[in-house]
Amino acid sequence: MANVAVTPQQIDNDGLAVTYQTPNAVDTYQVPHTDETFLHFKKTGAGACTVTVSTPATQAGLAVSDRTINVPATTGDVMAGPFPAALFRDSDGKLNVTFSEVTGLSFAAFRL
Repeated sequence: MANVAVTPQQIDNDGLAVTYQTPNAVDTYQVPHTDETFLHFKKTGAGACTVTVSTPATQAGLAVSDRTINVPATTGDVMAGPFPAALFRDSDGKLNVTFSEVTGLSFAAFRL
């Protein structure tokens, strides 16, 4: 399992021609994180995907549960975020994302 750096794409008034990545199911994808980070997932494969966004934070000494996002099979088109830094940013300033099933999955990271 490797950590894969993902550069968020800047959304602006001139428009954005989005570039999507095709992930694999064994790596962790790391996005430099601000409170304005969003993720977009598209799924054309026959199986649904559970996206897990790690929450390294604790509240009152208890671990905060990771966020899971369901991307439906075949026609899945899901936008998620923003992700508050106090809950989702790791000690390196990254948002960490993993995938359960990646057949026909693509994703992109955005920043406002």
